[in-house]
Amino acid sequence: MPKIRVGDINMYYEIHGDGFPLVMIMGLGGFSAAWDKYIINHFSKKFKVIIFDNRGAGNSDAPEGTYSIEMLAGDTAGLMTALNVSRAHILGLSMGGMIAMEFALRYPEKVEKLILCCTSGGASRFIPPKTDTMQNLMGLMSGEPEEMLKTGLRILYTEEFIAQNPDRIEEYIQEMRELNVSYSPEGTKRQLGGIMGFDAHDRLHTIKKPTLIIAGKKDILVPHENSQILAEEIPGSKIVLFDDAGHGLYSQKREEFCQIILDFLKSS
Repeated sequence: MPKIRVGDINMYYEIHGDGFPLVMIMGLGGFSAAWDKYIINHFSKKFKVIIFDNRGAGNSDAPEGTYSIEMLAGDTAGLMTALNVSRAHILGLSMGGMIAMEFALRYPEKVEKLILCCTSGGASRFIPPKTDTMQNLMGLMSGEPEEMLKTGLRILYTEEFIAQNPDRIEEYIQEMRELNVSYSPEGTKRQLGGIMGFDAHDRLHTIKKPTLIIAGKKDILVPHENSQILAEEIPGSKIVLFDDAGHGLYSQKREEFCQIILDFLKSS
């Protein structure tokens, strides 16, 4: 199990493939093993894919204290330094998108291109989910494993996708059950505190890196209007919206997701 010392924590990470680095940052309470294997396999044919467990999640340390998105961005920078990676494409999903934004603002010299998936620029202009979705999210931090898995599915995927793709859903469930990863409810709560305190809207206009924004119009956790706001605020950014995808579009639309990103990364 590869771990490396980054600041005050030991971080779990994986490297797949060779080539120019692509750093992928997971969302709230997520861990590297939760990335769809199709995506990792696809990207690793072209890039050195670096995935990891954020502070407070998976097999990385979950120290006590207050977390912030700035702190998590610093962890990402520290991991890159520890791995002798000076520059990379940065892809962030959900909370990972917030980390990616903060990373681009604080460490622009380390960013080649920026990809923001299903995310928000923070509190001041946040379009929130409905109350029942937020209640389900809070339940993920204290429920039984099987109930957490079912709730997570309802948050990630649309009802239509779940009904029409039983094999994919069963594949996902089995993969999650077989993961050798510990879940830290307290670490997730500390990450959520970081999300609640994040706001980059007044700084996003300073991002000069080529930026791709991706979202699903049926995302019930981070409504796609948040991505439209990002597209307005980040100069020259490109936005792609999937009409029939939810928060888990990276898995639900994995073929199209990969192709859109590969096209963006190879463009001048």
